[in-house]
Amino acid sequence: MPNGDNWQGDVLRDLRGAAGRQSEPQQGPPQQGAGQQGAQDPAGYAQGGPTPNPGHAAPQQGVPAPESGYGYPPQQGTPAGYARPTPAPDATYGYPPQQQAGPIPDAQYGYAPQQQNTPAPDPAYGYPPQQGTPAGSTGYPQAAPDPTYGHAPQQQAAPAPDAAYGYPPQQAAPAQHQPAQHQPRATPAHTSAYTPTTRPHHAPDSRPVVDKALVTAGRKPRHGQSFASRATRALRRTVSSSAAKEVAEITRIAEVLQQPVTTGRQISVTSIRGGAGKTTVAALLGTTYAHYRQDPVLVVEADPALGSLPLRLGAETLRWTIGDFADIVEPQMSLLDITGYLVQLPGNAWLLPGSQGQIGAMLGSKAYEGVMVSLRRYFGVTVVDCETLPAEVARVALSASQARVLTAPATLEGVTSTYSVLQWMQGLPQHVIVGTVVVLTELVPHPGLDLAEAAEKLRSTGASVQVLPYDRHLAAGGLIRTELLAHSTREAATRLAADVFQLSQKRH
Repeated sequence: MPNGDNWQGDVLRDLRGAAGRQSEPQQGPPQQGAGQQGAQDPAGYAQGGPTPNPGHAAPQQGVPAPESGYGYPPQQGTPAGYARPTPAPDATYGYPPQQQAGPIPDAQYGYAPQQQNTPAPDPAYGYPPQQGTPAGSTGYPQAAPDPTYGHAPQQQAAPAPDAAYGYPPQQAAPAQHQPAQHQPRATPAHTSAYTPTTRPHHAPDSRPVVDKALVTAGRKPRHGQSFASRATRALRRTVSSSAAKEVAEITRIAEVLQQPVTTGRQISVTSIRGGAGKTTVAALLGTTYAHYRQDPVLVVEADPALGSLPLRLGAETLRWTIGDFADIVEPQMSLLDITGYLVQLPGNAWLLPGSQGQIGAMLGSKAYEGVMVSLRRYFGVTVVDCETLPAEVARVALSASQARVLTAPATLEGVTSTYSVLQWMQGLPQHVIVGTVVVLTELVPHPGLDLAEAAEKLRSTGASVQVLPYDRHLAAGGLIRTELLAHSTREAATRLAADVFQLSQKRH
């Protein structure tokens, strides 16, 4: 306080002291807000307090920072005691985002993520989870796309967000760094190339044709002709000149039987009743064709009623039947596949049995047609042992075959029934009756019937007629051995096979 006497000196002294204090250098950083420790900046920045390490974004001491869940991004990277950082200008007003230690703009409003050391906000308050490198690394890579939308997951070590907030759990990738790329989903490799295979079926067990207990019951097979008859024939052949004619006839028949075919020929054998020699004639035809022809020959038993065709042809065991084969056969099968389900016979013949020696389900016409159409291209000649007329399969076989054989016993009853059947066949298309051969089988050595007159009556219907003479070997049943057949029986069987084959080749 200046006194009244020397107030001018006091004023000059005060002015010189103030000028001296201004010329002294300031030591230490300026303290903002001195004397206001503990007070909070209106913008949410804490003032005062100890100075933290500048390398860490620690929370400010004093009044806690506002929670980021209420619209404030977490404040990191600005230590207390320094000048408050200026927030980056809004990019929506034309300012590019600044890479500085400021708040991270929300990615869902169009802002690119700031490459800085700032952890992602809490996903519990609506912020999308930030996937990428953890805090402390440089930069924030984009989140890996969901593999359920066709993208391959990025292989990076990022902690998965809490699944309790509605985000699907993310699988952790290996630690090594690999560039992210779109990878197609793995497709399981096929073990083998696709081939149309047959449908799975239960393989039946093989069954013997003849029970083991009955094998020894059969006697030694007899020759079809007596010794006296064979001796007489040999003597006549020696003294007569008919040997040349016989050889010429055999040669002609062999040439007919060996004619090539463009498509398989199917020959059906049926009768009006049982015991007429139907199966015996079918076995003789199949054996004859297999002896003379070079292409495969098939004999089909389309009669599931305990037929004897496998026994007559010498089959030992049976496994697959025509009913099973109808469910297995497919157009793309080869001959090797087909023969795997058949029974191989002596020579070049195969057998498709109708049953396993047991009474089974009847064969339907649709199944029969499917089997015969499928097998036509594999075998040159197919002989079918059908059911007796007027069964449905027998009727289908008569109309579908290229030639037909109708057997009848050489008795008055047999001829009468056969004549009635031929009259019925006259009402069918013309090729049916023209391509039919009637075989009169002699069941006894001396039949009580004039065979010539009976044959003439049957030929009047338009069908061909032949006679199969009595043979002791055939009458005894069992396996047919061609070397034991009578000479007349072999000639009749060969001639019948040739005539039927010629009819199958003609276009009626």
